[in-house]
Amino acid sequence: MKVSSALSFGAALAMACLAAPAAAFTPTRSIDVVVHSGPGAGNDVFARAVVGVLDQLKLVPQSMQVVNKTGGGGIVAMSYLGEKKGDDHLIGVFTGVWWVNPMIRKQAKISIHDLTPIVRLILEPSVMAVRADSPYKNAKDFFEAAKKNPKKLKQSGGSISGRDNTTRAVLQKASGAEWQFISMKSGGERVAALLGGHVDMMIMEPSEALEQIRAGKVRVIATLMKKRIPSVPDVSTIGEQGYNAPEVPQARGFVGPPGMSADVRRYWEGIFSKMHKSKEWQDFVKMNHYEDGFLMGADFQKFSKEFEQTQRGILKEAGIKLLR
Repeated sequence: MKVSSALSFGAALAMACLAAPAAAFTPTRSIDVVVHSGPGAGNDVFARAVVGVLDQLKLVPQSMQVVNKTGGGGIVAMSYLGEKKGDDHLIGVFTGVWWVNPMIRKQAKISIHDLTPIVRLILEPSVMAVRADSPYKNAKDFFEAAKKNPKKLKQSGGSISGRDNTTRAVLQKASGAEWQFISMKSGGERVAALLGGHVDMMIMEPSEALEQIRAGKVRVIATLMKKRIPSVPDVSTIGEQGYNAPEVPQARGFVGPPGMSADVRRYWEGIFSKMHKSKEWQDFVKMNHYEDGFLMGADFQKFSKEFEQTQRGILKEAGIKLLR
């Protein structure tokens, strides 16, 4: 009887161990947050803000550090993530360029579809801006000047596959004007070039130069969205100014490297869900004039496919050659 009881207890214990769920993932070391832009650019600013909110809310038990992997307009950062298959302590911030690069650049060996989707957090508006003392009061003024001086006026921007250059392409087609695109590594450099008079115009997200806009150093001459935006409610849209240019969307959020386990993905989904519901995050979104774009799971994957098709159509409309 004693032997039988011992065997029964051992069998029950074994079954209980098998039935017990595996321990949920918890980071055991610092988390690297990869961004493809240099310090001061929209992507970098966004990443550091998210890390700040997560730290403020004490949602992640380990430190998080932003790692700038610049080069190739996102190609270097995407490749870095692609090489870190199964790394449980690494996430990256995506923007629209992560869909565009594989379509137009031979060097792009990694697609966003090769990475692990986690969350889309925001949608971001864009504006056309000049220095406060610029002679251009609206988009038409700039376009007319560019027509009179083809390829003489300059626009500061990021990578050639970025949103600002794609927007330039659709605006040139809509207006019949042409101007130069000066690629710079960081958002700080781009704004400094505008304020210093080294370029004539910049296409930006309001968050990139909100302080300069509020201080009266930068003037917004067109909203490049279908509707006016709250940060500059008196500025008309490009459509209201008479130009039929498609809106070039921008989304920001997080992905993981290939092969991220379901436990790790669920961990980050839980973290970002809690952050999204917090007053601190909602205040941040409102203050920076973002649109709440929170999506996860199947909804995020559906968005990813649709977003790619939207970007493909915009690139074709702009006359940009597609390689894939």
